[in-house]
Amino acid sequence: MSERRVARAGPALLAACMLLAACAVGPLGAEAPQAQTQPPPQFALGQPYLGGPLPGGERLIHPPPEPGTTRMTIDEEANARALSMQGSARWQLAARDADLGDGWYGRAFSCAAGVRISATATPRIANVLRRAASDFGASTGAVKAQFQRTRPFMTNNAPTCTPQDEPFLRGNGSYPSGHSAIGYGTGMVLASLFPERAADLLARGRGYGNSRWVCNVHWYSDTEEARAFAAATYARLQADETFRADMALAREEASGLSPAPATEICDSEGMAPAGPQQED
Repeated sequence: MSERRVARAGPALLAACMLLAACAVGPLGAEAPQAQTQPPPQFALGQPYLGGPLPGGERLIHPPPEPGTTRMTIDEEANARALSMQGSARWQLAARDADLGDGWYGRAFSCAAGVRISATATPRIANVLRRAASDFGASTGAVKAQFQRTRPFMTNNAPTCTPQDEPFLRGNGSYPSGHSAIGYGTGMVLASLFPERAADLLARGRGYGNSRWVCNVHWYSDTEEARAFAAATYARLQADETFRADMALAREEASGLSPAPATEICDSEGMAPAGPQQED
């Protein structure tokens, strides 16, 4: 690989590492899980605005549910529902939502936004989404490493909707979900750019997070608590000058867009804007 390609890939690889806490070790003195040596999934994220985990994130949420508690019962019931959805259209949507490769934000949120979002059609919006996603994903890293919660597919030995990611996922904690923080955070960013679509965008962001427990790679509480990390990170982003400047450019770009035909941006994605909300 050339130096140019390495340099260009560097931020995305760093963001991927922070996103899933792949670089974090377990408890002090413990040996890092062997699965962490597996190559990570490919994430098309940008250079973060803030960088690093959410400061004080361990004070934002409760520890993971303990066996026998009401919270754990809710997790187990949601997991049973997820396993019953295997092979369904919702299961297939969960697999698509897991893909953070090139253009992930457009595939996941164009329908809810009512416009076609892509690096070509909306470069300023795409820039903000990719960069902010790095921060949303990284926000959960320290707490994930602290708790190292076992993922549901490692407990129930049932399939996930992304079997190719399982070796990597085995090596990092489940609580809270970095993917879910990205989904809900992206919904918040887009809601501020398209305020008339705020309800649809936040519903889609919530559904994007739900895809993780539907996929059998996260517990319900993993995805639920991730929303708090997304909200706190979004609040922090408001104080960042570069983020505010980029948002101003993105807002100008958004104001000049014409609505796209729903058949072009929704039917092909196999979802309605609020559809994923129905699992809650």
